[in-house]
Amino acid sequence: MKIVVDASVALKWIFDEPGSAAATALRGEDLLAPSLWLAEAANAVWRRSRLGDITAEDAVVYFTELANAPVLSVEMEPHLKQALSLAVEIGHPIYGCVYLALALHHETYVVTADRRFIAAADQAGLADRVRRLAP
Repeated sequence: MKIVVDASVALKWIFDEPGSAAATALRGEDLLAPSLWLAEAANAVWRRSRLGDITAEDAVVYFTELANAPVLSVEMEPHLKQALSLAVEIGHPIYGCVYLALALHHETYVVTADRRFIAAADQAGLADRVRRLAP
């Protein structure tokens, strides 16, 4: 079964934080994500570099690791209309809803560490489609 992962999960592959072990365990699964995931993750890496948590050289190394991760990047454009509808319905930014639209299209679920996304999906009756990454 395919599993959709978002950038919050991918970041735990490169940064040692709560949930990193669970995120790493997912790497053996059949993972996919909208192409947006890599830009979101790269932005988070840039932010850590900008804050001085990592060096610019580290940022490049981390980005390379992410770019080589076992995730099938899928075009997001075909899923944007449904993502917009979902965003309006559940009151969550479209960025997260692109992952959800992709999961619905593939009849699977999203794994995320984003608690607000999980709560929004739960309130909309989509708890089975958005799952929390184990801590």
